[in-house]
Amino acid sequence: MSNEQLLSAITSSIVEGEPDTTVDLTQQAIEAGLEPLTIINEGLAPGMNVVGEKFQTGEYFLPHLTVAASAMKQAMALLEPELQSRQQAVENAGILVIGSVAGDIHEIGKSLVGTMMSASGFEVHDLGVDVSTETFVTKVKETGANLLGLSALLTTTMTVQREVIEALEEAGIRDQVKVILGGAPVSQDWADSIGADGYAEDAIGAIALSKRLVL
Repeated sequence: MSNEQLLSAITSSIVEGEPDTTVDLTQQAIEAGLEPLTIINEGLAPGMNVVGEKFQTGEYFLPHLTVAASAMKQAMALLEPELQSRQQAVENAGILVIGSVAGDIHEIGKSLVGTMMSASGFEVHDLGVDVSTETFVTKVKETGANLLGLSALLTTTMTVQREVIEALEEAGIRDQVKVILGGAPVSQDWADSIGADGYAEDAIGAIALSKRLVL
């Protein structure tokens, strides 16, 4: 298989939802001497782009996104040591701190957004679920994040999103970070009313919104 065929096969494996094949082909590409950045930019990333497009048109659904994100994550785990050994780096689109707010223990949607954002070039710090307001503020300071993702899947925890924004203002760092919201009861109107920078209803929307805000 030529290098071009190998990269094309990696793209296809992502699109077709075959994580094991993606990992095997990525390993083959490394052994064939392909540059890690080439594998990412010409093999993995195009596949993720196609999956995102198919999701937006309704041809693909949430499980397709989850599988593609898993494939990308596993392939990147192979490539990261190669990148470090060559002192190369994937172009960083931004630094994202993300978590489900205090009182909310919903994990899946938030984790998918984090994984997809990582696959799209963002440095992601996922704080998990039931994250205190103070922890969000501390992590933004510590990482110098320019994006903060706040997830709330309960109407009772939506107000915590506002509390986090207020805490950022009190800490004097609100201007350095764009705040994006997600979660079933959340809307653009709610985001506007509490002074957030945007709202996305799914992972693909979160990526597009984030790139629009920070790039």
